[in-house]
Amino acid sequence: MSLLKPTAKTPFHIDFEWWERNDRDWRVFLRSLMCAEHQQVLAEVPADSLIDWIDPKTAEVRQVDGIQQALMSHCALQPDFLNAQTTVVEGVFRLLLVNGNQPMSASELSKKLGRPADTILRTIAGPRVYRGLRPIGASGNHEVGEAVRAAES
Repeated sequence: MSLLKPTAKTPFHIDFEWWERNDRDWRVFLRSLMCAEHQQVLAEVPADSLIDWIDPKTAEVRQVDGIQQALMSHCALQPDFLNAQTTVVEGVFRLLLVNGNQPMSASELSKKLGRPADTILRTIAGPRVYRGLRPIGASGNHEVGEAVRAAES
């Protein structure tokens, strides 16, 4: 675990390993975030099914989680997926989903969510982990942690 206290520039992501370590089924939670159309279409699809996905930038074909892909490519783009009434934790989680779980700092999240960066940081950087929202490197990845420390210097 990183010994550095996260700052407004520290990148955060959804740590799916956290969900596994804490015996939580993130696919069930992801299904609950899907739009009504995809909840119905994917109702009979096994939770762990993979689909072929073509990266629009590289044309590389990869196997990806079907639920996660439907959520990121369609449901998360719907106007009511993220709104002013969304809580900070929920907003950060959903915004990271919209961005394909690309790490974002509290400053970047603040600009997108319209919430103060210090409020976001206090909420997601505390000792309790909400929805797997963690700073990059906090799950024990030393190389990534070193890259974060270098970027913040």
